[in-house]
Amino acid sequence: MTQSVELAVSGMTCTTCASRIERKLNKIPGVSASVNYATESAHVDFGPDVEVADLLRTIEQTGYAASLVADAAVDDAEVASLRIRFWVSLALALPVVALAMVPVLQFPGWQWVSLVLTTVVVAWGAWPFHRAAAINARHAAATMDTLVSLGVLAAYLWSVWALVFGGAGALDYTMSHGLFARSHGGPPDLYFEVAAAVPVFLLAGRWFEARAKRRSTQALRALAGLAAPDAAVLVDGVEVRTPAASLRVGDRFVVRPGERIATDGVVELGQSAVDASLLTGEPVPLEVGTGDSVTGATVNVDGTLTVRATRVGADTQLAHMARLVAEAQGGKAPVQRLADRVASVFVPVVIVVALATLAVWILVSGDVEAAFTAAVAVLIIACPCALGLATPTALLVGTGRGAQLGILIRGPEVLEDTRRVNTVVLDKTGTVTAGRMSLQDVVAAPGEDPVIVGAMAAAVEAPSEHPIGRAIAAGITALPVEQFRNERGLGVRGIVQSHEVAAGRPEWVAATVGAGEVPASLRARIDSAENDGMTVVAVGWSGAVRGAMVVADSPRPSSAHAVSLLRGLGLEPVLVTGDNLRTAESVAASVGITRVRAGVLPQEKVEIVRALQSEGRIVAVVGDGVNDAPALAQADLGIAMGTGTDAAIEASDLTLVRADLMAAVDAIRLSRSTLRTIKGNLFWAFAYNVAMIPLAAAGLLNPLLAGAAMALSSVFVVANSLLLRRFRPSA
Repeated sequence: MTQSVELAVSGMTCTTCASRIERKLNKIPGVSASVNYATESAHVDFGPDVEVADLLRTIEQTGYAASLVADAAVDDAEVASLRIRFWVSLALALPVVALAMVPVLQFPGWQWVSLVLTTVVVAWGAWPFHRAAAINARHAAATMDTLVSLGVLAAYLWSVWALVFGGAGALDYTMSHGLFARSHGGPPDLYFEVAAAVPVFLLAGRWFEARAKRRSTQALRALAGLAAPDAAVLVDGVEVRTPAASLRVGDRFVVRPGERIATDGVVELGQSAVDASLLTGEPVPLEVGTGDSVTGATVNVDGTLTVRATRVGADTQLAHMARLVAEAQGGKAPVQRLADRVASVFVPVVIVVALATLAVWILVSGDVEAAFTAAVAVLIIACPCALGLATPTALLVGTGRGAQLGILIRGPEVLEDTRRVNTVVLDKTGTVTAGRMSLQDVVAAPGEDPVIVGAMAAAVEAPSEHPIGRAIAAGITALPVEQFRNERGLGVRGIVQSHEVAAGRPEWVAATVGAGEVPASLRARIDSAENDGMTVVAVGWSGAVRGAMVVADSPRPSSAHAVSLLRGLGLEPVLVTGDNLRTAESVAASVGITRVRAGVLPQEKVEIVRALQSEGRIVAVVGDGVNDAPALAQADLGIAMGTGTDAAIEASDLTLVRADLMAAVDAIRLSRSTLRTIKGNLFWAFAYNVAMIPLAAAGLLNPLLAGAAMALSSVFVVANSLLLRRFRPSA
């Protein structure tokens, strides 16, 4: 039996590190691992012959540390360490750079002061880069840190040699820098400012990255923080405060106004409004009463509720949301896997290019100093940190923003699917419509009072458990009823205010009350409502059919606008339902859908999706029920309403916590925006390296400027990804 585990990995400094760990883990028989540099985590699937201890030991033998549970305090300590190293190194490097770049500041012996200041920066400030390079060297591997460490040490050691043995140690020595590698007479140039400034630039980039990673995972941590700490559990009728984690299915607990609901459950007593905005993004509180389901972590607004727990612990909707977000953030999109492969071969190639640059310059010009300057610039400018950050930072921010809006992206590969989709199959009930019957109209026969007709109908329907009966009784004060009887498939009857009242199929009602037939004018209204796809319940007593109740599962208020926006995104909507054609066409027309398939069985939904795919269409399916699960699994992109069944959610690629088709529009928009950001990041990262390495090799780039440009490229990629936090739902 295959098991899965999430491991927190520390010590990684670039995607090459992640690739090395991933390769080592995947060499273990029965193991399939994915390591993500941005989330500093490893998702590992392993067989029965493998122990978690084996996985941890393999990571440690590769030169990194791993544990089962990430400690947030460690993350904060890492950010703090980077901040301190940056500010101290900056304070030491500024005078070094100023002395090197401004000749008028070069007092006698200035270079020796630069040596002291630079030594501290190189030995302590740049220690994280040297340590990572040394660890990888022990395993015969090279990473981006190898390039940084080699470049900084080369500039420092060259300068020390020039200072001690090259004549640059004279007290009257002066120097000026240019943008290019150059040749001149006299003692060689010193590069203390390169050795001191490059670590500062890189530390700034690493600090910025670390802070961004912490910010981008705030949505996931916020989800975990929504859970209520305890609950007032009823034990023998007495409330006992109990930790929410110890709740069991079947426990009954009380939720007072202002309190969070401790876990998923069903209301057994009370009425209230529940605010789920932090969980779903829906600003309007939902009215709930006896028999309604409620979700853990939502806030009870104004009434006292008694709730029976139905799902606890890892089975709750909140836990499921957090799990989906964590899995999505820990995965890799196809474009990221390409970047990882490029990064794994990039470092060795750059070292070869740097050595070739050194050799060619010496052979062609004989100028060792200019050759050295160009080679160091190649090492520094080539560090592909931006390439490694391009995908994971955008993925982190995009999925985090989605979680805030109630959009759960199951995996990064889903992003590619949303770009290609051109057809969307919509289930009717619960997706386009609200999924529950509601009273649309009360039609009275000539000479009858609609208020009395409604009251009589509500009286005999109130004891009924049928959804249509509940819809009729809802919102109408029911009169007392006696001798209630349910005639299955026909209707209900009972004694109300001394009248025998019947409500149900028109012909049955007419026969039951002795009316003979339905009045012609009322029959015309009934036929018109049924032609519009509505359900009609006739009501009669004392020898006459007195009126009719019109009930329908009406479209959600936002469905028509959502369909219009889906068309604007290039998706053709198709309504597929098990209902009759007349009802389906009525709903479709009301929301602007022209293609309808009605009377469809669950297995036939799959065939419809396959038929569309055989036409060359890339199909998305939006549904919420068990009957939608096969079609969701068959679709190129499955989108499940979070209010639906577990089967539908498990079969989907995107889960919408909000029961609103507009959320599907936002899910596709956000996924496409995230993918565009990833591709934009990758383009600039690749373009940057492709453009800059030849310039550095040609001696057209000073190592100091190379270090600044390389650090700024990483900052640009992270900042561009953070723009996804501004994503707003459709109006």
